[in-house]
Order: sequence, then C-alpha cells, then structure tokens
Amino acid sequence: MGRWKREVLVIIILYLLISTMGVTEGKKGRRNINRKRHSAVSRALEIINGTSNSDAYCLSWRMAVEANNMRGWRTIPIQCWRHVQGYMVGGQYSRDISLIIDQIYAYLDTVSPFADSLDAWIFDVDDTCLSNLFYYQARRFGCDPYNPMEFKIWASKGESLAIPAVLEIFYRLIEVGFKVMLLTGRDEETLGEATVENLVNQGFVGYERLIMRSPEYRGLSAMMYKSEIRRQLMEQGYRVWGNVGDQWSDLQGNYTGDRTFKLPNPMYFVP
Repeated sequence: MGRWKREVLVIIILYLLISTMGVTEGKKGRRNINRKRHSAVSRALEIINGTSNSDAYCLSWRMAVEANNMRGWRTIPIQCWRHVQGYMVGGQYSRDISLIIDQIYAYLDTVSPFADSLDAWIFDVDDTCLSNLFYYQARRFGCDPYNPMEFKIWASKGESLAIPAVLEIFYRLIEVGFKVMLLTGRDEETLGEATVENLVNQGFVGYERLIMRSPEYRGLSAMMYKSEIRRQLMEQGYRVWGNVGDQWSDLQGNYTGDRTFKLPNPMYFVP
C-alpha cells in the first residue's frame, strides 16, 4: 500500500474512532476521553511514519532522560535495549556530541582568558573525556544494573577511549590559555594511577588538575561533591567559564560556572 493510501486509511479510521467516543459526564470523564483521543492520534501518527510503539516510546524516553525529566532510574527499559544500541553505535550519538562541541566553539569565540592564568574550564571524565561504551556494550547498553566492582575492574584496565570531539576542544581551550580541570567521581586511592595513565594514553595531556574523589568525600552525591570542589576552585580565584559533563549531576548544584554543556548519555544515571 502506498504511503498516501495508508495515510488516508488511517485518517478515516481515526475519524471513526474519535467520533464514536461517547461523551462522559464530569471533568474526570472528559479527561479520560481526551487521553483516549490523544492515544489514538499518537498511534495513527506512528502508523503513518512507520514506527512501532516501542520505537516511539524509547525515543520519548531518551528525550526525557536528556531533558532531566527522568530521574533516579537504575536501568534502561528492556524494550529500549536495541534503540539505545542503535543510538550509541549507529552514528547519531557522535553527531549529537559534535553539535554540542560546536556550541562550545561558538561560546569560546565570545570569551578570552585574562593574563592571570585563573580562567578555567571543568570537564567530567567518564563518558565526557573517556568513553565507557565498550563496558556498557557488554551490559546491554544499560539494561543490566550498575555493578561498582565490575566497573572498577574495567576502569583499572585503562582501556577507555577518548571521545574525539571532546579531545579536540580540550586542546583548543589549552591553546587559547584556559586552565582545564578534570573533575571525576572516580576513587582516587583505587583508580588514581589507572585514570592518569588512561588519560595520557588517549591524549589528554596538559590539563591543570585531575581532581578525584578522596576519602573525605565518600558518601556524598556526585552533585554535592562536585559543587564543593567547584566552590574551592572559585575561592582559590579561578573563574569557571565552562562546565562540561554527561550527567546532570556534573552540571547542577552550586558554583556551576558561566556556561554548562550537557553531553548525551542514555546508558546510566548518576545522582
């Protein structure tokens, strides 16, 4: 059946469906009717566009994650495994990263560091500088629950690859005179050496500081921990012009800087 015939058929069915929905008395009844009509319209659009219920739901779910409307989730919905896989390895993830990095370049054209060497940018490490895609690929892109011991073993191997577009902007910031701080929730005692080596091996050299979670910050949420570190940096005189991370907890809280840039990550949530 041609596309135009399918569209006409769907419109006719949709009209008949909506017209047969009786009017129920009261506000609650009207709300139920409206919900049914909205559902019917959504389904009709899915048929016209050739998308399934699962595809449509997973696209909406991923959008809600990136907009920070989905919070506290531990795993991605099982029906979204293939959707997230396609997003992460099919090219769209890389295109989204590139678009965001382009916005950083555009913002960078509007600011210049002073001569006192106190103008800074803050970057998260995991899935901001270094990609853990191979780790999550083996765990169905976030369908399997996060296991801290398994991730520590992975991170200690130092096999995470640089995200190319982030590495490029990292060098550009250093070139024009900004001090780049790498701020990560990784444990300093157990992953410090492996993280330094991984960063260097992937080309992240020349940063001002690598700040990792020391014992006194264990137990704090990522947002509280990173807010406290940013407070300390600003008390030391640093002006934070940009803050880049893949989690909203990298970018929220206090002392976030002049601009924040959220990189996509539908595989896990860090509070």
